[in-house]
Amino acid sequence: MPVAPHIALDSAGPSAVDGRHIRALTFQSVRLAYLRHVLPEPALPAGGGRALVLGSGRGLLARGLARLGLEVVAVDPSPAATALAEAADDGSGVTYLTSPAEELALPGDSFDLVYCADTLEITERPDAVVAQAARVLRPGGAFVYDTVNRTLVSRLIYLGAFQAFPGTRIMPRGRYAAHRLRRPAELAEVLDRAGLSARDVSSFKPRDVRSLVRATRGRRRGTLTDEQLPALVDMVLQPDGRPVVTYLGYAVRRA
Repeated sequence: MPVAPHIALDSAGPSAVDGRHIRALTFQSVRLAYLRHVLPEPALPAGGGRALVLGSGRGLLARGLARLGLEVVAVDPSPAATALAEAADDGSGVTYLTSPAEELALPGDSFDLVYCADTLEITERPDAVVAQAARVLRPGGAFVYDTVNRTLVSRLIYLGAFQAFPGTRIMPRGRYAAHRLRRPAELAEVLDRAGLSARDVSSFKPRDVRSLVRATRGRRRGTLTDEQLPALVDMVLQPDGRPVVTYLGYAVRRA
């Protein structure tokens, strides 16, 4: 009888299946594509500027932003994730900190860009997260995020396939809950209360859902490595699509 894989977030153990890291790997290309092609130039200064990544995990996105020429601070609530990020760093110059996104000990008006990853769909306090992000942004700076919509399909995937169903589970039970998945209109209200003006929402999804299932099952069985997953899943932007499961968006801090 096959042994069930060990599901553990922020673990470098060879037998661990870390769904958070899997998510970061498969989202990386679409996150960077969104930044390059959707954000206006004033919100993403060319060859300079400061960026903050909230929910940075092992630092993959933070290092991607550093390669775009930004000075980057990466924040995550998990000390284990911070340690893994520091160990994986390749001289990018990223500063790694451990802190909850709801309580940032960072000066106000100090970043041109804040990217909120792996946070809005798990926090019980979205207003606190967004208010802190708005506080540390300079006027005119961009708050960028990706998160999970609250639909029947998203609940089947995130609450069912990813954390409950045998054969596809990659997350600890309880990581996601229906009330923490938020529709774009609900998030727009949160942004507005924090002094941010919503500018865009873009759907993204795997090019072929069957490839996501194969990738998830293969990673659980140990027949695929983390590094093989991004090419197999192949996330694509759908700027004009209705976000059925996941979506990206950005807002600008009002003066």
